[in-house]
Amino acid sequence: MIQKVRQFFADVALEGKRISWPARQELVESSIVVIVFIIILAVIIMACDEVIRFVLRFILGDAA
Repeated sequence: MIQKVRQFFADVALEGKRISWPARQELVESSIVVIVFIIILAVIIMACDEVIRFVLRFILGDAA
């Protein structure tokens, strides 16, 4: 059992060495794209929320 666990971690270490990590510039650019996408998505969701809130207030009156 212990030998199997050791072999597993040895295999994990070997696979870790095979990983092709992105260059720093590529990582920065990808991170910027993700952050911008999240901001755009947040604005869209906020706009939808405001439209729904407006419609509900219109239907239910200002009590909502």
